Amino acid sequence: MKLVRDKDKLQEKNNKISDQKAEEAIRTIIQWIGEDPEREGLKSTPKRVIRAFKEYFQGYKEYPENYLKKTFTEVEGYDDMVIEKNISIRSHCEHHMAPIIGVAHVAYIPSKKVVGLSKLARVVEAFSKRLQTQERLTMQIAKTIMHVLQPRGVAVTIDAAHQCMTNRGIKKEKTTTVTNYFLGAFKEDLSFQNRYLRYINKD
Repeated sequence: MKLVRDKDKLQEKNNKISDQKAEEAIRTIIQWIGEDPEREGLKSTPKRVIRAFKEYFQGYKEYPENYLKKTFTEVEGYDDMVIEKNISIRSHCEHHMAPIIGVAHVAYIPSKKVVGLSKLARVVEAFSKRLQTQERLTMQIAKTIMHVLQPRGVAVTIDAAHQCMTNRGIKKEKTTTVTNYFLGAFKEDLSFQNRYLRYINKD
């Protein structure tokens, strides 16, 4: 996939940036906001921030499609939708680097093979741990599942709060954003789409 090749090139370029250089950038930001990076409580903050960033953005070092490569064909003819609800999401928006917190719902209709349930959640997490827009995140999850598993259809829904909107700017604390992306049978057959939406909206 072209996306994988481009990611490899970007990762190779980024690997040349040392932790020390990144820590200096954080130290500069601390000074810029009016603080003293040399005071006791902040001396180790750049190192801590870089460690945290490595966790927040681990997805740049992962290949989500690899999680879907091990599949099972002994499903005794099962051909209805598989739905995984309420997969927690922790991401960051690419515009303000503020947290995006919510849940994803993922469904697919197997063609000849199924994948372990934890693998769907791993795909969601790998794409989430990058700078994102919710729209792109929704599409990346769906398209990757469709490309690798080649099911009859895929549906992905994300319901998330964006702290760039709840904690700054307009400050609407209770606002969440919902995005949907449908492929294959979920896009072409409204009966599948409607059943999926009913299932994920059940309490």
